[in-house]
Amino acid sequence: MTAMTFSNLSRIKPKLRTQGNVTGNFGRPKSRAGSQLSDIGNTTAESITITTRQEYINKMIAVFHKSCDRRMKDFAYRELHRLHAI
Repeated sequence: MTAMTFSNLSRIKPKLRTQGNVTGNFGRPKSRAGSQLSDIGNTTAESITITTRQEYINKMIAVFHKSCDRRMKDFAYRELHRLHAI
């Protein structure tokens, strides 16, 4: 007979799932019903000013010329095209 080598398999204890995130949403943490976006649009301000189209175009032009970030420049460029400013 050959001698068996010792193994740690008999020493492994099964662990109950009492730690970690509560999952069940395809690996993502479960969330409560409702949206966190429901508060968007609610304000206590007395008056609200909406940026005009021309002000927004001017801001996008400034962002395009001043930004060093390539993604920001691409965003400003796409916005200017969307608004038919270019």
